Amino acid sequence: MTEAFKPANPAFADRVRRSFARQGFMAYLGAELTRVEPGFCEIVLPYQPQLTQQHGFFHAGVVGTLADNSGGYAGFSLLPADASILTVEYKLNLLAPAQGERLTARGRVLKAGRTIIAARCQVFALDQGREKLVAHCLMTLMALAGRSDRPQG
Repeated sequence: MTEAFKPANPAFADRVRRSFARQGFMAYLGAELTRVEPGFCEIVLPYQPQLTQQHGFFHAGVVGTLADNSGGYAGFSLLPADASILTVEYKLNLLAPAQGERLTARGRVLKAGRTIIAARCQVFALDQGREKLVAHCLMTLMALAGRSDRPQG
């Protein structure tokens, strides 16, 4: 059963989308933020040959990046307007080759504390109309109270 979370910022979805849009790496990869709910985020990435490893599968670095971002934004969705978030650690299990037309990463907060947030991320590959779980990630996030989500300087 999934816990229902209440975001500290009523404009959480817009804030998550604006933050995601500032991520140059996500734009470079061609990733799209497709769903944002309190404590949940979904990111989709279409197949591109330049995102693969030597066997033609999506590279594990791409899979890990999507997992990190989906879990991070799931946590970010719960924070107050004056806070930001950083990943403290994550463990990624690669369960199957990431092959197909696209990847979908779904991050979900498991437990949200004042400073530490635990999240789970699952990455699926869509191949010939079927989704297959290709990676599972557990992560720890740190809320940064009073810290802007914009570049420092």
